[in-house]
Amino acid sequence: MAESYCKSYYAATANPVPPFPKLQESIDVDVAIVGGGFTGISTAVELAERGVRVAVLEANRIAWGASSRNGGQITGSLSGDRAMERQFARKLGRDAADFVWNLRWRGHEIIRRRVEKYAIRCDLKFGHMQAAYQPSHVAELEDMYRAACAHGMESEVEFLRGPAVRDLVGTDIYHAGLVNRRNMHVHSLNLCLGEAEAARGLGAQIFEDTKVEGIRHGRRPELVTAAGRVRADKILIAGNALHRLAPMRLAGMLFPASLGIVTTEPLSADVARAINPQDLAIYDTRFVLDYYRLTADRRLLFGSGTNYSGRETADIAEVLRPAIVKTFPQLADMRIAFAWQGQDGISINRIPQLGRVAPNVLYAQGYSGHGVATSHVVGEIMARAMTGDTGDFDVFADVRHWRLPIGRFLGNQALAIGMWYFQQREKLR
Repeated sequence: MAESYCKSYYAATANPVPPFPKLQESIDVDVAIVGGGFTGISTAVELAERGVRVAVLEANRIAWGASSRNGGQITGSLSGDRAMERQFARKLGRDAADFVWNLRWRGHEIIRRRVEKYAIRCDLKFGHMQAAYQPSHVAELEDMYRAACAHGMESEVEFLRGPAVRDLVGTDIYHAGLVNRRNMHVHSLNLCLGEAEAARGLGAQIFEDTKVEGIRHGRRPELVTAAGRVRADKILIAGNALHRLAPMRLAGMLFPASLGIVTTEPLSADVARAINPQDLAIYDTRFVLDYYRLTADRRLLFGSGTNYSGRETADIAEVLRPAIVKTFPQLADMRIAFAWQGQDGISINRIPQLGRVAPNVLYAQGYSGHGVATSHVVGEIMARAMTGDTGDFDVFADVRHWRLPIGRFLGNQALAIGMWYFQQREKLR
């Protein structure tokens, strides 16, 4: 039995979409995809646009997992960028830095173009600011500003200090800010549902309430479910932190972190204008950061305090309320209308994991908190790989990933200790 969406702002304001059926028979396609989140659905759109017969199998609802529980920020940040450059240089040499830089923005263009092409109603907006939480963080933002300008983004970025920052966000806790007009924010669930509708309109078969119980390998592998099977030339495992398939190959590579987000009741136009007059998405420079933005109906959507133990927080609203009040004291009495949690897939080196379980069974996972944009890049890469162009896929597949020879519980405890260490070290910066 499929689980319903969590009680989030996204679910409460989702666009009506005709239901997707449950698989009740055996079918034959070119590509079968496990997972109906951004990775699976974006790959399905790319494949269907190429005329490929594709089926997507989702255990619950489309975008049920992290794809409908995130902060909705589409940014050019990559937490594993330096590790990527080092690893990619083994295949790309001196071109690795340019490859990583272009990777930052590739998802933006895919999303922008797709929203326009398929008229997806998802509250897509432009504008973002990264804010320096400590004086020692300012130099980092200055370096980022100079790098953006060196890559031709002078007209899209602006570096601000002191009072100029307070003109854009109604708080005095930040020391500087880097505004980026290329970055975006979005209603995540409506984006994924709109893409699923686009894929369906192109001929893709999409099934909900259809849990994949196993993969039967062979010349043409099969996905096995309780009520049917899908035989395909190729299979993509796109379940991120939520699946348990291919344990001999994938166990110990990915660990779930619990994210928590709340939204307030709608703010008055005056209050919304006072705290965020340019309707920017914002996050700060800490290792474990706060991130927030305004929704289309003027609610503050606020996330913070990622929990790396793998367990959910008992009362996420009460955990996040102090962070909101510290940022915006004027919201101390504001009622929290929605509070929810989800699981994000964390890779130890922060590099997305793309590879093969078998020659005709591929996987993609591990965006480490940057999944909205990255999943769309990965969808394009996986679609190309499964239709003969493995160039970008091979760059990722060649990466040497950490694999912990312990279960998820112990792995999460090790991850939590590591994150605690980085947080303590950050306090000394």
